Amino acid sequence: MNALITGASQGIGRGIALSLAATGATVYITGRDPHRLAQTAHECQARGGTAHAIRCDHTVDAEVDSLFEQLPALDLLVNNVWGGYESYPRGLPQHAFWQLRLADWDAMFSTGLRPHFAAARLAAPAMIQRRAGLIINTLAWVGGQYVRPLPYDLVKQALARMTYSMALELKPHQVAVVALAPGFVRTERILAAHAAHPFDLSITESPEYTGRAVAHLAADPSVLGKSGHVLTVGQLAREYNFTDVDSRQPPPFELPPSMRLD
Repeated sequence: MNALITGASQGIGRGIALSLAATGATVYITGRDPHRLAQTAHECQARGGTAHAIRCDHTVDAEVDSLFEQLPALDLLVNNVWGGYESYPRGLPQHAFWQLRLADWDAMFSTGLRPHFAAARLAAPAMIQRRAGLIINTLAWVGGQYVRPLPYDLVKQALARMTYSMALELKPHQVAVVALAPGFVRTERILAAHAAHPFDLSITESPEYTGRAVAHLAADPSVLGKSGHVLTVGQLAREYNFTDVDSRQPPPFELPPSMRLD
């Protein structure tokens, strides 16, 4: 299997790459930090897969075009790259919409939604020609509930709708598109925040929990039946009967009551 995972130098993307490599897949991983990419590629090789690290800024069209010119026909595209909160190293502000900058809006859409569309439109033609393939869009999702701030919530809702729309157009060609929602993941950013201000990690999951969900979706011969849907990692763990690296099976994430507005 040939798989491209965008934004795979760290975090959830890295967990997905490692899990796919463990199945023997050939993984193409992208990111902007060549050193982190090289480390992830080395770990993928150690897991038994074949890894190709390609530096790519997915907000730069020329770099994305160049990336796809280097790739073989893909069996799997995982759109995971996300830069919508880079200007907030301590986490997204929970401000009301009238307290936000227009730059916050622009960042969410240019780095959080557009790159998924850009990669999918380049991957789709070869999948259509082969009448096989799977596109997975990772997203934050809590059953459609509002998650502040407003541009962040809107991008995630738009990504779910984009998944649905792509699935409708690709279904006649036997290509599936799903959105996949991890829970509260112990990414490098979360662990750094915990080191600075400790909080309860008992409800968190590893990045490889999402990776195992991706691996099972990619191996499912009936995945076309899931096309267009938003799926959660916790839900798929129970359906496919897999666990996290610590043998637990964290359920889908739920917003704490203090953060709910709906």
